[in-house]
Amino acid sequence: MHAAQFANRLTGETSPYLLQHARNPVDWYPWGPEALEAARRSDRPILLSIGYSACHWCHVMAHESFEDEATAEVMNRLFVNIKVDREERPDLDRIYQTVHQMLSRRGGGWPLTVCLNPHDLVPFFTGTYFPKEPRYNMPAFVQVLHQLADFYAERRGDLAQNGLVLREALEAMGREGGGDALPDADLLMRAARALQANFDPVHGGFGSAPKFPHTADLEFLLHSDGQPFAMLRTTLDGMARGGIYDHLGGGFARYSVDERWEIPHFEKMLYDNGPLLQLYAEAAVRTGDPRYAAVAVETAEWAIREMQSLEGGYYAALDADSEGEEGKFYVWDRREVQALLSADEYPAFSRRYGLQDTPNFEGHWHLRVAESLEAVAAAVGKSPEETVSLLDSARARLCAVRDRRIWPGRDDKVIASWNGLMIRGMTVAGRLLGREDFGASADRAFAFLRRTMDVDGRLMSVYKDGRARFDAYLDDHAFMLDAALELLQTRWNADDLAWAVDLADRLLERFEDTEYGGFFFTAADHEALIQRPKPWMDESMPSGNGVALRALMRLAALTGDLRYADAAERGLKAAQSSMAQYPNAHGALMNAAREWLTPPPLVILRGEAEALERWRAQALEAAPEALIYAIPADAADLPPALAARVPSPSGPVAYVCREQVCSLPVESADALGELLKSH
Repeated sequence: MHAAQFANRLTGETSPYLLQHARNPVDWYPWGPEALEAARRSDRPILLSIGYSACHWCHVMAHESFEDEATAEVMNRLFVNIKVDREERPDLDRIYQTVHQMLSRRGGGWPLTVCLNPHDLVPFFTGTYFPKEPRYNMPAFVQVLHQLADFYAERRGDLAQNGLVLREALEAMGREGGGDALPDADLLMRAARALQANFDPVHGGFGSAPKFPHTADLEFLLHSDGQPFAMLRTTLDGMARGGIYDHLGGGFARYSVDERWEIPHFEKMLYDNGPLLQLYAEAAVRTGDPRYAAVAVETAEWAIREMQSLEGGYYAALDADSEGEEGKFYVWDRREVQALLSADEYPAFSRRYGLQDTPNFEGHWHLRVAESLEAVAAAVGKSPEETVSLLDSARARLCAVRDRRIWPGRDDKVIASWNGLMIRGMTVAGRLLGREDFGASADRAFAFLRRTMDVDGRLMSVYKDGRARFDAYLDDHAFMLDAALELLQTRWNADDLAWAVDLADRLLERFEDTEYGGFFFTAADHEALIQRPKPWMDESMPSGNGVALRALMRLAALTGDLRYADAAERGLKAAQSSMAQYPNAHGALMNAAREWLTPPPLVILRGEAEALERWRAQALEAAPEALIYAIPADAADLPPALAARVPSPSGPVAYVCREQVCSLPVESADALGELLKSH
C-alpha cells in the first residue's frame, strides 16, 4: 500500500505541518486528551515528535522514517505517537527543549524527538533527528525505538526516580527572582562587553557558524554609541551583503550555515523579518545610509507581497525546500543568468553577485554581494549611476523569471506573536521612511488580529482556515501590546488604546508571577503541564518578558497608570540575577532595563489632526527615539493623564515629559524641535 493511501488522526487539523503528516502510515495523534488517555490506558510510552512546516530536517526524517511502512509498524506497535507543531504549541516545545538541554547538555533543535512516561508526561529520553539507517555517528531510528520500549518495560523504578528529580529541577526554574536589586548601568556595560567578546569583527554577528541575527542584541547595540554601534553596522553590512538576504525579492532567511552570512538555511520566518525591517529602518535614519533604507523597503515590500493575506494577517513562513530540494527556488545556473540578461547587464550583475566565482551551493550559485558598486562600475566602464540602473533591471528580470518557478511551501498560519513583531517593524519603518503603505499594511494586520483572534475576551494564538485556536501565550500578549503602542504613534485611535489597556490588564491578571515577579509563558488557567516556564533569555525571538516589561513601562507613561510601571519594576527585579549571570543572553531585557534607566522623551501633541502632522515630523527629526502621540483635539475617552493635556484654542500644542516631569505647553513646532534637541 502506498503511503498516500493512509489517513490518520491529523486529517482534521489546520496546521500545515500536521497536515503534511496526515497521510503517514504512522498512527499520529495531535496532542490532546484522546492521545494522553490512549497512552495511559494502553501503558505504552508516548513518542512525541515536534517540528514545523519550514524545517528541512523535519522533512528529511518524515521522508525517511514516518513515510516508511516498516518503521511505522514499529512505532504504532510500541508507542502512542503524537505530532506537535511547535508554532501552535510553543509551550510544549519550550518545556521539552529545556528538558533536552538538561539531559543532553547541548542545544536542542527540530525535529525534537522525545519519549514520555504516559502516566506523568515526564521524558526519559530526548533527541533530535535520527536517520533511517545508521550514519552521521547516529544509530538507526528503529534501533532507538526498540531500546526505548525495552527501557520503559524493564526500568520502572529508574523512571520514577529520574522523573521526580527532573520535575523538581523544572519547578526550581520558576522560583528565581523576588530580589530587591534592579538592573543598573554597570549591568548594561557588562552586556555590551560580553557581546563584544563574542563578536565577529570581520563579518559581523556573534559566534561562528551557524550564525543567527539575534535581533534583540542588535537592537541593544543600536541604542549605544562608539564601539557597540560600530558592531551593529558591521553586522547590518555583513547581512545585507550576504546570501542570508534575498537580493532579488527582499527579506531574510532564518540563519547562515557559515560565518560569512553567505549560504543560508533558506527558510524565511516572519518573526525574523519584522525586527530586521525595523533595525534597518532605524539605522538608515541614524546614519543617513541609503543602503539600509533600501534593505528595509525591500523587506517590507516582500512581506506585503508574499506574506500578507487578503484578510490582513501575515503568514508564518516560507519553506527552505521546493521540489524536494533545499534552496532550489533561490539558486542559479550561470549560463541561465547569462541567457536572460542583456550584454550590458550580465557583466555588471555577475561581478556584483559572485557569478565570476566558483559555485557556492551544490554546483549552483546563490547570490551575494561579491564586489563593491564602485569596483563593478570601474570594471565594466560605466558610471555608478549607470551601473545601479543595470543592476536594478537585471534583478527585476531575474526576479520575474524566478517567480515562475515552483515555489517553496508557505505556512499560511497567522500567529499572533509573530504578527506583533511584523506589525511593529512595519509601523516603525513606515513612520521613519515616510511610507504610508507600510503603516496601512500594519493597520490591516492589526485590525484582522483584533477582529478574528480576540474571542470573548481571550486572545487566541493561531488562526488558520477561518479558525482561531489555542489560548494565547505570553509572547502573543506582549508582542501585540508592543505593536499597539507603536501603531498609536502613527495614528491615534482611542478604541485601540482601550484594547491595549485591556490586553495589559489580562497580561497582569493571567500571566504575572505575583510571588516572585515577571511573567509565566502560559496563563494561570492553561492546561497543566510538567512545568510552567518563565523565560528570561532570548531564543529565536526576543524574550516575551523583556518585550512585556518595556511595553508596560510605555503604557504607564502614556496613560499615567502606575500599576503597569510597578509590574515592570517587579519583573526587572526578578530578572536581574539571570541577566547578571548571562548578560549577553538577555537582549530584550537589557533593552527594557535601558529604557527603565533612561526613559525616552514622551511627546503628547494636541490639536487638529492635519496640523499635527508637521509637528510630528519636526519632533521625529529632532528626537527619533522619542515616543510621539498625536492626539486630535476632538479625541474622546482619554485616560485622565491624557485628558489633562488639553489642546489650545489657538492651534496645536505639545507636552514633553521626561521621567515623570513634563514641560509647560509648547506652542510652536520650532520650539518643540529645539526643546527636544536640547536634551
